[in-house]
Amino acid sequence: MRLFVSVDLPDDLADPVADLQAEFADASGLDFTDPEQAHVTLKFLGDVNADRLPALERALEAAVDDAGVDPFPVRYGGLGVFPSLEYISVVWLGVERGGDELTRLHEAIEDRTTAMGFDAEDHDFTPHVTLARMEHAGGKELVQDLVREREPTIGEDRVDEIRLTESTLTDDGPVYSTVESFPL
Repeated sequence: MRLFVSVDLPDDLADPVADLQAEFADASGLDFTDPEQAHVTLKFLGDVNADRLPALERALEAAVDDAGVDPFPVRYGGLGVFPSLEYISVVWLGVERGGDELTRLHEAIEDRTTAMGFDAEDHDFTPHVTLARMEHAGGKELVQDLVREREPTIGEDRVDEIRLTESTLTDDGPVYSTVESFPL
């Protein structure tokens, strides 16, 4: 099972995410994510044997307790790229409100999962929603201009759970399904 831990955007933000992606439509080289599956990844776990699920679920329950985060509001907005505007591999929508809580959840999950032997993250955590991956730099200048000029806010939500999500890779892109939810 290919797994990650996420906070999923609500269904009513799928259209605003799609509208924002449409602003990048003329930028060649972008491979857009499915706005219906928009989420903030708190931890990518990779391939996990099913027999590890019970221990992983216990660790995620404990991580939620460790983080000490109650349900909280989040506002999605702003644009950014990884790793830099000069070399773009990912275009993302940021988090204007709720980032501290998402970071605390990430850190607690990171502590619990690395203790189980999962790989530690090799970069700082930046709460974000991936909008597109850049396959080639043909549309780099348009992406750079939009990221520099636009400060969109696409909506708000209340985060009251995290999810252990399975990603099944298909010819049409990944399909996500919730394995388990963990209330805050």
